[in-house]
Amino acid sequence: MWELSTHYLWWILALLLIAGEVLMPGYFMLWIGLAAAAMGVVLWLVPSLALLAQAVLFALLAFAACLVYARLLRPRLERRVPGSERLNRRGEQMIGQRYVLIEPIINGRGKACVGDGQWLVSGPDLPLGSTVEVVAVDGTTLKVRAAP
Repeated sequence: MWELSTHYLWWILALLLIAGEVLMPGYFMLWIGLAAAAMGVVLWLVPSLALLAQAVLFALLAFAACLVYARLLRPRLERRVPGSERLNRRGEQMIGQRYVLIEPIINGRGKACVGDGQWLVSGPDLPLGSTVEVVAVDGTTLKVRAAP
């Protein structure tokens, strides 16, 4: 019977782990698979490495690979576009914007033209046509002040 070199076994394990990552995505098995591939390279260079030393080195490489991913690569992959924290909160996106009143604010309530729609506004009494600046949002009501 033919004998398979140990470094080939590590490379086969690496392929199986990376294939498992494709079936069950989560990045965890990918990095352990890369550590197994690195072990194959190490054993290709140093074929007389003892089994216990292989196991310890593999554990260290797997831990290091997962740590590199968690500390260095993952934060870079999760970059957020400025303003994306308010992506589905349309009212909060309007904070700081200026609009024109289409109904005067009387007793603290009025309406402003926002795009092609109307929004309820609350703030100090102001006449029709005044420009207001949104300072906060309360549900579907924009809290405004007179624009400087």
